[in-house]
Amino acid sequence: MIVHQDLKTMTKPPWLKKRIPLYQELLKVKTLLEKTGLHTVCEEARCPNLGECFSQGTATFLILGEVCTRHCGFCAVQHGVPSPPEEDEPEQIARALREMGIHYAVITSVTRDDLPDGGASFFARTIEAIRQENQGIKIEVLIPDFRGDLSSLEIVLKASPDVLNHNIETIERLYPQVRPQADYRRSLHLLKESKRNDSRIHTKSGFMLGLGETKEEVLKVMEDLKGVGCDFLTIGQYLQPRSDRLPVERYIPPEEFEKYQAIGLKLGFKAVASGPFVRSSFHASRMFDGR
Repeated sequence: MIVHQDLKTMTKPPWLKKRIPLYQELLKVKTLLEKTGLHTVCEEARCPNLGECFSQGTATFLILGEVCTRHCGFCAVQHGVPSPPEEDEPEQIARALREMGIHYAVITSVTRDDLPDGGASFFARTIEAIRQENQGIKIEVLIPDFRGDLSSLEIVLKASPDVLNHNIETIERLYPQVRPQADYRRSLHLLKESKRNDSRIHTKSGFMLGLGETKEEVLKVMEDLKGVGCDFLTIGQYLQPRSDRLPVERYIPPEEFEKYQAIGLKLGFKAVASGPFVRSSFHASRMFDGR
């Protein structure tokens, strides 16, 4: 039985404390981002790994602006009416990655339900622009659900990313609170169709713990993802990004994450990253290289 913790009278546990890297280690990447006007999901989503990743010269680029058309209960990204996409954004990102010396690029976006293809063509153009700058680079795309439009998914797949990532985020029961404009089964179907469309492209997904799920529900998500051919899995702790987002129901100790990792590997995932600070793109290249 899971005992819920009283978070109002409790500070974060010691395993959720991060070392702050030296400022000069962060400066190179932050300066480049400010110069180009590009966005990273690291900053927009207030990722706890921002310092570590930036100090290593890595970042997950956010295309299609920084305003999302959806309003998820867990996410700090601004929602509202977005501006039209910047037409030269793919080329800007490709040049920035070259300057940063990146060998593994992660490209994601806000959800753009206002665009006819959900932004799929921009994902494809970004992949193509990156490859023109660096043929040897590995590319992972973390895509929205495109409202279930498989023609949009095919646009992305035709550009041949190395990894197609789409996060399931949470258990099915919590979707009305966590992802009210999304659909659990639609996300599973997208991952299934990606693998069916091109089995050479690795598929990946991830979800958060600490929102009120039970162990049985967590295992069901893992089984569902494996059932649609998902190759890579990430599991991390939900941390409330700001006061108007969903509260944390429970802080999960590291040993529980380790148990889920072992279960995931036993289920047949090629790689599983499970821990309090794990996010979908954290150490993504290690997961890919160790497959």
